[in-house]
Amino acid sequence: MFIIETYTTAVLFSLITMVCWGSWANTQKLASSSWRFELFYWDYVLGIVLLALVFGLTLGSIGTGGRGFIPDLMQGDSGALFSALWGGIVFNAANILLGAAIAISGMAVAFPVGIGLALVIGVVVNYLENPIGNPGILFTGVALVAAAIILNAKTYRSLNQARSNPPTKGLLLSLIAGVLMGFFYKYVADSMFLDFNQPIPGKLSPYSAVFVFSLGILLSNFLFNTLLMKRPFVGTPVSYSDYGKGTFKTHWTGILGGVIWCVGMSFSIIAADKAGPAISYGLGQGATMVAAFWGVVVWKEFKGLPPSKSYLLYLMFACFLSGLGLIIYSKLA
Repeated sequence: MFIIETYTTAVLFSLITMVCWGSWANTQKLASSSWRFELFYWDYVLGIVLLALVFGLTLGSIGTGGRGFIPDLMQGDSGALFSALWGGIVFNAANILLGAAIAISGMAVAFPVGIGLALVIGVVVNYLENPIGNPGILFTGVALVAAAIILNAKTYRSLNQARSNPPTKGLLLSLIAGVLMGFFYKYVADSMFLDFNQPIPGKLSPYSAVFVFSLGILLSNFLFNTLLMKRPFVGTPVSYSDYGKGTFKTHWTGILGGVIWCVGMSFSIIAADKAGPAISYGLGQGATMVAAFWGVVVWKEFKGLPPSKSYLLYLMFACFLSGLGLIIYSKLA
């Protein structure tokens, strides 16, 4: 299977993860004018499964290192398979709540609050499992990210002072999603052998782990998203027959969103070998900054913010950038 060899490459892969995880929601925004989130999400999940399978059959099946994709899946023990599957279930619950929060409050709010909180929780949880990196520098970086979350909340509050009906439900959903999102990565990492050149019997390769993880998302979606279709957070209920009315463009927009997200997930897991799960996950969850950039610059979600409060946005981005820099440096110190 394909294995990266250096920490520098691992950082590059993690930064690509950051861009992918911070950008996939643009496909939801593009489809939202004519396509409900609950229907979009079926295509999104399909995109995740397809990309995980393609990566397994290609990158996961080449080279002499590690263990090939199909043989690896066949030898995985029940504990490893369930851990990766459970990671997909936990992620799906979190991501559905995050998607609903995006629909209500926009990317510039849902991502900094939800994914920012997930970053803080996820780095702590994954570091306790695999303590790689200088803890003082790593957690200082995490603290700066937490400061950025607080600044985002202050900016959001300043913006809502000019609104008669602030979408507080979206903020609450972002918080719940963030707590759940902070734990899913640990279960996927626990299912793998973390030295990819030294396969452990029963444990999974990164490619097998991501594929089983994607199956957890797909299987749980029949419960989670079906419930959401019947009792949506926003709008009227939708049915499976409504899904069949989608155009080629709307379906492929959702699939593209899932492919983009799964490229990020796969690269993050591949990078965990050389960077460690805490750093790999932490850098990827810098997606918050990328999504906030899209929300502010492209989607104009903070339009109407009082000019006297615009400095809060600059401080938010400065804290994120500084925090990410420290997270990267923590492995080198």
